[in-house]
Amino acid sequence: MADVIDYEIFGTEMQYVEVELDPGEAAIGEAGSMMYMQDGIALETVFGDGNQQGGLFGKLLGAGKRLLTGESLFMTIYSNQASGKKRVAFAAPYPGKIVPIDLSTIGGTFICQKDAFLCAARGVSVGIAFQRKLGAGFFGGEGFIMQKLEGNGLAFVHAGGTLLKRDLAPGELLRVDTGCLVGMQPSVDYDIEYVGKIKTALFGGEGLFFATLRGPGTVYLQSLPLSRLASRIFAAAPQRGGSREEGSVLGGLLGGAALGGLLGGDDE
Repeated sequence: MADVIDYEIFGTEMQYVEVELDPGEAAIGEAGSMMYMQDGIALETVFGDGNQQGGLFGKLLGAGKRLLTGESLFMTIYSNQASGKKRVAFAAPYPGKIVPIDLSTIGGTFICQKDAFLCAARGVSVGIAFQRKLGAGFFGGEGFIMQKLEGNGLAFVHAGGTLLKRDLAPGELLRVDTGCLVGMQPSVDYDIEYVGKIKTALFGGEGLFFATLRGPGTVYLQSLPLSRLASRIFAAAPQRGGSREEGSVLGGLLGGAALGGLLGGDDE
């Protein structure tokens, strides 16, 4: 049984979620996601997925699951050991939206991309979900392994850019960019579809494959995947030092000579 927690989300583009804990309640979070915590909250780093049931074998299994998803082997538990209500806040890692997911209202399970999970009430299990279809595993952008959140409490995931929540009717099909999927209910059928034309695949800018999501179930999409943001930043960054606005060979040479003089110390 997961702890029942209250929360409030602050901010617009760079959000954080503030979780209010009653005495004895706790929240779990990814290592490094905490923004601040009030006095009276104890911090403990644990081995595995934050679910401390099942003894040593359960902890090793939870840690193995997290290793497969590329996450840290450790999670952090924030427990309120004071006599009154205390608060702890978790910050989003990059611009976007924090999404509260009440697992008790969606059947107890939510599938999300590997780096989407931010924090949750104690009692929520953070495991793995394997893609059963080879096409989705090889070309889906997220690989064979995604995160699976299980329990009956609140969990918080992060989406880049603007969030779209879509409830798919039975049989309803939605084609999306493979990186724009944040998460979905396990009832949604997730597969991969080739774009169909060589010219479109090579020059359309959307890649070779679409992700296909077929209802019934709820899906969450993001307008700005981290991979897309990172590629744009890398493309805009100077590749050989200096500024892109210098714009000429002469400017680059003069800038390089001036920098060399400053660093090398032309004393002669």
